[in-house]
Amino acid sequence: MSEAVWNKLKGLPKPTLAELFDADGGRLDLLATRFELGDETCPGAIRFDWSKTHLDAAHIAAFEELAEATDFAGRRAALFAGEIVNPTEGRAAEHTAQRGVGSEESVALAFENHARMAAIVEAIHRGAMGEVKHLIHVGIGGSALGPALAIDALARDGAMVEVHVVSNIDGCALEAAFAKCDPATTMLAVASKTFTTIETMTNAESVLSWMREHGVQDPYGRVVALTAAPEKAIEWGVDETRILPFSESVGGRYSLWSSIGFPVAMALGWPDFAEFLDGAAAMDIHFRDTNGLANLPLRAAFADQYYTRLRGCQTRAVFAYDERLALLPDYLQQLEMESNGKSVKVDGSPVDGPTAPITWGGVGTDAQHAVFQLLHQGTNLVPVDFIAAIAPGDDLNPAHHRILLSNCFAQGAALMAGKASEDPARAYSGDRPSATILLDEVSPATFGALIAFHEHRTFANAVLMEINPFDQFGVELGKEIAKQIEKGGTAFDPSTEALLQLAGIA
Repeated sequence: MSEAVWNKLKGLPKPTLAELFDADGGRLDLLATRFELGDETCPGAIRFDWSKTHLDAAHIAAFEELAEATDFAGRRAALFAGEIVNPTEGRAAEHTAQRGVGSEESVALAFENHARMAAIVEAIHRGAMGEVKHLIHVGIGGSALGPALAIDALARDGAMVEVHVVSNIDGCALEAAFAKCDPATTMLAVASKTFTTIETMTNAESVLSWMREHGVQDPYGRVVALTAAPEKAIEWGVDETRILPFSESVGGRYSLWSSIGFPVAMALGWPDFAEFLDGAAAMDIHFRDTNGLANLPLRAAFADQYYTRLRGCQTRAVFAYDERLALLPDYLQQLEMESNGKSVKVDGSPVDGPTAPITWGGVGTDAQHAVFQLLHQGTNLVPVDFIAAIAPGDDLNPAHHRILLSNCFAQGAALMAGKASEDPARAYSGDRPSATILLDEVSPATFGALIAFHEHRTFANAVLMEINPFDQFGVELGKEIAKQIEKGGTAFDPSTEALLQLAGIA
């Protein structure tokens, strides 16, 4: 049935953005929505403006038909009920339960784990482990990208504990963290779902060695483990009282809301971390209870599918016009490309079209003097997301923020309108799509809602493509070969063998 809908979509006319605005005076009301997070306990709002995309009434109706054909409602219900939605691994995906929205049993377990984490965070802040000025957090993938983004976005005004997130096995990354820390006042957080990830465990061992070399008598006494395998952490040497577990059904790139968020709570304090969870829960409830075009993540997925499937766009660009969100494009790269970079459907049959585009981006206004040349005049059609905040994050002359936002909004207008010229080198074709996400302010609540929006957008895209967004077997092959190299005795292609010889590894 979905194939018939796709055939219908491919046959629809594709009017320009200018034609769409000219033909429909209510377009802005239809495709630009202010999302209110909640009451005074979860304040804030975000404007989601998809009016500068090529979605029109005919495409919207067909995409809503596609959502019905792919059982979007059923798969969404299964997600929130804690049913198996990752069939290749036989798992649920219960990151929303960490925010209080999910099956009753899973929400209760998440509440218990959060209470345990809150108690440890607050005890450390009170001085129960002595003076703690620094936390080195070692993890990789979702265990590092999410905490790094959240801390950079929310803790710039002064962190309660300075957190240094280290993911790379390259020793230069760890040495850079050491240079900023005093071993006597530093704690270590080890974030690994299995507590066997080689990059993370190697980095953790090196942090312990650094502590010993600088006179810390009991380095294991300064370790907190964040894991779904508590028994492995105990075997490694962490005291049971400093192990923060999370459920096996919480995937790595969706784990920021679990004990993987410990460094965020250490930096912000528990009340702000709780507000972060509440903001995400507000988006969860909207996504769970709203249907069709009014569902904001699903609306975004309609546009995403339009550009990948109907217009052949191989990339999607994300530009944060806010220095606090500089790491957001990196975070979304993993979320979207690891989730939806697949070639088979849930039933194992080949995907009959492109799946996830390549997600990339940067920070405005820097990017305007780098990659925007291609966006405005290049031959590639690239849908762009602009993300900004009305309230500035600085106390400088208001001109700074006014110029920043003026540039953000001007870029979207210019991409759409273009500009004719008799000189071809100075001509802009226009009709280039963009969406704008405008936060009232970058707060724990709005930031939580923003991340949850992108999680659900990723899931909605997967449903429309009939793929499983929760496994990531493509990550494993390179790891397996790296382990073979470490063990030695395995023959590879001539190029790889030559590289190993030159590096002195073979």
